[in-house]
Amino acid sequence: MLQSDLVYKGWVWDVRSDRVAYGEGEIVREYVAHTGAVAIVAVDEKDRVLLIQQYRHPIRHRDWELPAGLLDIPGEDPLVAAQRELAEEADVTAAHWEHLVSSWTTPGGNDEMIHIYLATGISASEAAHVREDEEADIRVEWVPLSDAADAVLAGRMHNGILSIGVLATERLLRDRA
Repeated sequence: MLQSDLVYKGWVWDVRSDRVAYGEGEIVREYVAHTGAVAIVAVDEKDRVLLIQQYRHPIRHRDWELPAGLLDIPGEDPLVAAQRELAEEADVTAAHWEHLVSSWTTPGGNDEMIHIYLATGISASEAAHVREDEEADIRVEWVPLSDAADAVLAGRMHNGILSIGVLATERLLRDRA
């Protein structure tokens, strides 16, 4: 790295411009500097996956997603963040947690790494969380895991994190059977 400049300081994310030595010369690349995130594939005893639908302004659409959230608390362990986000977004907790997969979400445009966890042993939270903005009208739906995987492969669900999580979970549970 020859130089890194903050181009824009945002409310959630920043934009950086880096000048790097590459090959025989130099290149400049701008990208969104991201805090990182977690997502949760919550599966109940009937092999249904918990999906949420909420408004996402960049795509001007209510998107089907996994419960997820930012790693925006300094020093917070990703597993602890996942446990917090599942309770905050869906009012459920899980007795069993395991890391499923981690992925760069859009490596050509940001440096976000998302850690996806499988949560089982699902039960209702003791209290409902107060939600605001896009989260105020989150729709929660339990969908058979195989139906969610079919929807991903048929192009009816487009969220990349949901796609990775659902397909990885279906493979993991199939291999364990």
